[in-house]
Amino acid sequence: MTDKMPLLYMQGVETYYGNIIALRGVDVAVFEGEIVTLIGANGAGKSTLMMTICGNPQARSGQIVYDGEDITHLPTHEIMSRSIAQSPEGRRIFPRMTVMENLQMGAMLTDGASFDRDLERVFDLFPRLKERQHQRGGTLSGGEQQMLAIARALMSKPRLLLLDEPSLGLAPMVVKQIFQVIHDLNRDEGLTVFLVEQNAFHALRLAHRGYVMVNGKITMTGTGAELLARPEVRAAYLEGGRHEAAE
Repeated sequence: MTDKMPLLYMQGVETYYGNIIALRGVDVAVFEGEIVTLIGANGAGKSTLMMTICGNPQARSGQIVYDGEDITHLPTHEIMSRSIAQSPEGRRIFPRMTVMENLQMGAMLTDGASFDRDLERVFDLFPRLKERQHQRGGTLSGGEQQMLAIARALMSKPRLLLLDEPSLGLAPMVVKQIFQVIHDLNRDEGLTVFLVEQNAFHALRLAHRGYVMVNGKITMTGTGAELLARPEVRAAYLEGGRHEAAE
């Protein structure tokens, strides 16, 4: 760890849906240049945490700070204008738009001066998208749609990339390719990535640090390697075990 301030941190964050608490005093930090992953079972609150960072829903208590600025109560469009991009769970591309039009939408918050260069960058990362650039998003395979969702986020040239379940429902070969792209972006460009994943093995192998979430609470933290070696994590997430990782 380092003495410098995190690029993103959440402190004591609680989020509710009506009267139901979804996040329970969550503390998370992401430093510039890191890949940090959040793992947990389905329904643990991982996606709620990601959406809370983006301001929908907003935290009812606690604080979210990005690049030294309190963004806890900012509206979503203002948060996302601060060099943050999200590839949401379920991909949520524009199915009636072509691949190129989806990528143009991703670049809307930029000045457009480097659009061609940014486009070539994402086509180098995902050559399949170059082949499909005139095809409607809704006609792509699940893996291609996930590539498009990530590429669309990258077109905004983010300082922080939020990825919510990028491997969900994809074939192992496609999952391997997507995780390799995330690794390369971090290694070659220093892109900071906060990754929410059910695929604990791939996520923790990729991450510098990780957090485990159970029932809306962070129950464990450590380096990716440390968490991979923890018997509680292995039992709950890597060996088909049904026991939750506990404190």
